[in-house]
Amino acid sequence: MSTAPCRTVRIAQTGEEYACRATETVLIALARIGRKAIPVGCLSGGCGVCRVAVRRGRWHKSGPMSRAHVSEEDEAQGIALACRIVPDEDLEVEVIGKLQRAAPTSG
Repeated sequence: MSTAPCRTVRIAQTGEEYACRATETVLIALARIGRKAIPVGCLSGGCGVCRVAVRRGRWHKSGPMSRAHVSEEDEAQGIALACRIVPDEDLEVEVIGKLQRAAPTSG
């Protein structure tokens, strides 16, 4: 059984990094590890709560994003909904809106 490669996602404002599987969205990967740096809303691309600006790296959409929250122009500039993007390579994202306090890590 082969394992899908992981990509690293970095939150620009905090420097926090986490692994994102090639089969999951940026937001789902964050939730999987119990962190909440990106605000969570509907998880289906409709509410716009999880807007991010991708500052580095390529990604593809896992489903539609509401054009009420991410216009075609926004998307062309790297703005997307974290619940709808899957990294094709390592990403750096900047949270748009209220940045959630990073959860402490045990170590």
